[in-house]
Order: sequence, then structure tokens, then C-alpha cells
Amino acid sequence: MVKKYLLLTPGPLTTSEKVKGAMDFDYCTWDDDYKRITQSFRHSLLDLAQVSEKEYSAVPIQGSGTYGVESVISSTISDNDKLFIAINGAYGKRISEMADVYGIKHVDLVVDERQPITLEQVTKVLDENPDVTHFAMIHCETTTGILNPIEEIIPKVSDRGVITIVDAMSSFGGVPIDMKANKIDFLISSSNKCIQGVPGFSFVIARRSILEAAKGIARTLSLDLYDQYAEMERNNGKWRFTSPTHVVHAFAEALKELNEEGGVVARHQRYVNNQKHLAAGMEELGFKVLIDRKFQSPIITSFIYPSDDFDFHKFYQELKEDGFVIYPGKISQVPTFRIGNIGEVYDEDITKLLLAVKEIVDRTNLQLKCNE
Repeated sequence: MVKKYLLLTPGPLTTSEKVKGAMDFDYCTWDDDYKRITQSFRHSLLDLAQVSEKEYSAVPIQGSGTYGVESVISSTISDNDKLFIAINGAYGKRISEMADVYGIKHVDLVVDERQPITLEQVTKVLDENPDVTHFAMIHCETTTGILNPIEEIIPKVSDRGVITIVDAMSSFGGVPIDMKANKIDFLISSSNKCIQGVPGFSFVIARRSILEAAKGIARTLSLDLYDQYAEMERNNGKWRFTSPTHVVHAFAEALKELNEEGGVVARHQRYVNNQKHLAAGMEELGFKVLIDRKFQSPIITSFIYPSDDFDFHKFYQELKEDGFVIYPGKISQVPTFRIGNIGEVYDEDITKLLLAVKEIVDRTNLQLKCNE
């Protein structure tokens, strides 16, 4: 039997007992009660995004967050359009790969993974490419934990008549986002991130007028965002194909818990407190944070390997034995590991983690001379 541990990752993450308990029943996909739950969480997502049902719609898509992103890329951008992708990590690169797969014309702005995307950089590319019709960027790039300034960039891009796409996979529900004020046309996230549900579906919050104009563009059947939207609008929340019923019920419970916690603002503050406690504690132990504090998200924190001979696998296994699971690094320039700050994780959990790290450092006589 696997020993229980706390997931300190950016999703899947540690969930509450009530969220787990919501899955302890076998549900019918066609049942009217089930469809009402789907409709209810669709409305709740619009509230979290601070938009009205008249202008926007929330459309769930079976599959992980990548499925949601791919549904937008593959079914809302035509062969006559041109996509501009701002990239400073693996998830921006993934959008570029999607565009390649579907033969979508695109121009990529590639920025150092340790730096945020800036309005100046984006403006320069737009000036050089006046035929751009769509713009995509990542809000929280979990490759490093950097938080890109969508509130500075997206409205300016939208003012040029460009359709805006934000991958808010690891931020929505944990970082306040006003979609209307920020002029976001498509926002994508998933069930197993800051709303603290379990993996199984992604969702797209879309401006209705732009989504409806995309009818017929889809290059796949299962990822046809417009078709999923139309079916749900027509049949009161009915999914086109078999939906992850247990995950949907867990998500409904997770949304209830988010509301009970005090909403996105309160959850964001808990995540911020977790991250600050973690970063300060690790630095006291001699570790070095990769990302400048000004750009650091409250979602996940990257730490530089403390020495050239640091054995991450051994460190990981020892922490797992102590009840904590962390993440390996994901960038090539600097060897790092990552620790998530989200999920059913509280200040006392960070304290326990830091004690476990200190014990490992003391026990193994780890030389904490961080690589520059």
C-alpha cells in the first residue's frame, strides 16, 4: 500500500476529504440532476471570471488542460488567420506545437524562461506583423513559477482588434482575474488546479460572439469547442460525449469550498502566504529561489540545485518518505526543482515541510552552495 503524502505540485494537487467523498457514487450522464450540476458550475465559473452570461459562456471539455487549450487553438483559428504566441516556458511552446500540427500560421516571441513577457516585446512583434489575428500567452508559466502581466498586455493587444487567448491553467481560481476588464476573449483552465478539484476535464470561458463566429472551423470532432458549446446551450448542460461524472461532482464540491473559504481573493491570500513562507524558509536553509520576487507567482516556486552534485531523485525520495511530494525542474539553462504552494495546503504544512527539508540537509550534510 502506498504511503499517503501531501502533493506539493501545481496540479493534480491535494484535495479535501469532501471533494474526494463527492466521487463515492456512480452517476448517470443523461440524468437531469447531473445536467443541472453542469449548468450550475458553468454559471459559477462566469462569476469567478467576473463576466456576465449574456457576453460569455463556460464550456467544459473532457480531458486535461492541454485538451482545453488545443480545443481553442484547433477550433477557433482558421486557415486564413495568423496566431502570435508569447513564450517563456514549456506551456507556451506547447501552443506553438499545436499550431504546427494544425498548419496554423503563427509567429512566436520566445523570451528567457526566467523573465516575464513584457508589453514592449509584444508591441514590437505586433508592429512587425500587422496581419496577426489572434494572440496567445500563458498567465502563470509553471515551468518556473513566473506570473506574466496579462493585465498590462492583453487589453493593449485587444485594442488592436486582435482576439486574445489566455492559458490561465495554473492561476484561475487562485489569482483574481477580471476577464472583461482585461479584454480576454478565451480563458482556459482545468478542474484540478486552483479550484482544487481532481483531474478529468478542462474548461474554456469564451466570449460568445467570437465563439459563435468560429462555427465550422474545428479540425477535430472531439475538440470542437463550438459544437460542445452549442450542445450544452441546446440541451441544458448535456455533454456531447461521455463525461467524467465523478470529476464533475468533485468539482461542484470544490467550488462550494472555494466560496466557503471566501472566494478567489481569500484563496489567493492563502497561496501567497504559503509561497512567502516556503521561499523564506528555504532561503534560510541555504537554497536559492530562481525567479525574481517581483515576478514570482503564488502557485509554484523553483529552487536552484544547491550544488553540482545535488541528487534530486534521492532528495525527492526522502521527502516522499516524510510525506511530501515535490516536482522536478523543467528548464534547461539552470538545474532546478519545484515546490507547489496550492491545493489543500496550509501554513502548518509548509512548516512541516521545512522541518523535513532541514532534517534531510542535516542528515546528509548537504553542501548548500547554490549555483549562480
